[in-house]
Amino acid sequence: MFNIEEQLKMLPNKPGVYIMHDADDKIIYVGKAINLKNRVRSYFRKTDKTERIKKMVSLIDHFEYIVVDNEAEALILECNLIKKNRPKFNVLLKDDKTYPYIKIDVKSDYPNVVITRKIINDGSKYFGPYANPGAAKEMLDFIKEKYKIRQCRNFRSETRACLNYHINRCLGPCMGYVSKEEYRKQINEIIDILDGKIDKVLKELEKQMLESANKMDFEKAAYIREKMLAIQRVNEKQKVSNITENNIDVIGIAKSEIEVCVEIFFVRGSKMIGREHYFFPDLKEMDDKEIISGFIKQYYMDNENLPNKIMVREELEDKNAIEQWLSQKAGRKVELKAPKKGEKLRFVEMADNNAKITLENKERDRSEILVELKEVLGLDKLPRKIETYDISNISGEYIVAGMCVMIDGVIKRNMSRRFKIKTVFGQDDPRCTEEVVTRRLKHSIDNTNSSGFGRLPDVIFADGGITQIRAIKTAIAKYELNIPVFGMVKNDKHQTRALIDENRKEFEISENLMNVITKFQDEVHDTAISYHRKLRDEAITKSDLDNIKGIGKVKKLALLKQFGSVEKIRSASVEELSKVNGINTDLAKKILEELN
Repeated sequence: MFNIEEQLKMLPNKPGVYIMHDADDKIIYVGKAINLKNRVRSYFRKTDKTERIKKMVSLIDHFEYIVVDNEAEALILECNLIKKNRPKFNVLLKDDKTYPYIKIDVKSDYPNVVITRKIINDGSKYFGPYANPGAAKEMLDFIKEKYKIRQCRNFRSETRACLNYHINRCLGPCMGYVSKEEYRKQINEIIDILDGKIDKVLKELEKQMLESANKMDFEKAAYIREKMLAIQRVNEKQKVSNITENNIDVIGIAKSEIEVCVEIFFVRGSKMIGREHYFFPDLKEMDDKEIISGFIKQYYMDNENLPNKIMVREELEDKNAIEQWLSQKAGRKVELKAPKKGEKLRFVEMADNNAKITLENKERDRSEILVELKEVLGLDKLPRKIETYDISNISGEYIVAGMCVMIDGVIKRNMSRRFKIKTVFGQDDPRCTEEVVTRRLKHSIDNTNSSGFGRLPDVIFADGGITQIRAIKTAIAKYELNIPVFGMVKNDKHQTRALIDENRKEFEISENLMNVITKFQDEVHDTAISYHRKLRDEAITKSDLDNIKGIGKVKKLALLKQFGSVEKIRSASVEELSKVNGINTDLAKKILEELN
């Protein structure tokens, strides 16, 4: 039995990582500390804890810790454990998108320039990230138009040059028409442009233009002049301020009553090359510095293209550990700065303002959705919490249900629930729906202090038409509740087409709201069908071998692979079974005894 008070006394005064578990042994929080004893004890001693921390502490059943040598090691371990376990009370990046980079394979004799979303340690140069893929493509198109580099994937032709050579868009390195040195001059110029060293490039081009003009080669001089103008245009298009930093990321933050938005600007060579934002629900009570610290650790964990500086509004408590970690990761110095004045401060403020605008726009869209639903459906109040249910089965077997929840226009996956049908046998979706909704309502009514399902919904959307609506209303009537019910109906192509009531009245709604409802219906369908498949697959792979002590998954698969079926295993001899990897004579005898 884990005694928290006793374990708190045994905590060491050393740096390390602490891991909080709930009663199901699930990791719910991972943190680091310079002093494990002081930090972990604070969760159980503080009286001024936020509601979020109170909730987390109430769920802690036991904890463990790992001692390390210093805070930097603790930070790296903390990042790895968060990434692996994704604890519900940590700051988690749920957006797994990868950003495009421009890649130049500089180790090649004749490098090409391409867009990639994967950074690998292959000696190539990577430029980015470009949060807007269109910006990366625009830059690549500019390079291909103004520089005669190879554009082929399969380099080295033995017969003839490709079309790009004949239309004067490539120097034909595949045929040896250009030296490595001459080709490299182009690549170096492109690298300088992508690095933001525009002045250096323009100065060199101006020198070449004057030399060509002096030699009366006016055609070449005009070509160089046009290239200079194009470089200036692409540079001015991206420039956003007079910041002189060459390689920085700027992070801003904004909060609302519902969620937090973190905005990140990518500035390379005084140019904004892109931006991205992330939303974190249920973090409004967390300190801004703690959110930013968690975001930085999550965001740069797998990001190999690190900036020279990261600018934030306030100095972080673990600034030194983060700098040490990122510098070690980058192989050069990476600084974490909180500017106090000047242009750099204004740039951080701009990131904060953009985060605020992004958050306001998102919440305005949600608010408009809720208002539209209230008005169109004739509801008495805003439908802040909506639930929907779907049944999944094949010919009445493995009957299950999925439940999904939408709060303030946002689908909450952590509130989804799955049910096995208990009282209905055979294919009868309306009766199954009635059973599930009855069980769900009863749980909230009987357990008013439980957080399992949360409060009762303001509206229920049935996944289907009249029969499903009436089944849900029958369940609601058992408890004399007043919860409106509407159906989400699909067309012949299985696409959501309308909301209806029990009288088959269809409601006209905007395209934006229809998209939200379609996503909601698809989500509950996926929840139900994935659970059905899980149970079906488990049943298919289940056999009499599962009941034999000493036969685990590996040995079971080895036996089935060797003999093909349980029946053939039952008919085999002890000698034949003993030839299977991991099966000795005693176990072979036991298998035959159990099966026969």
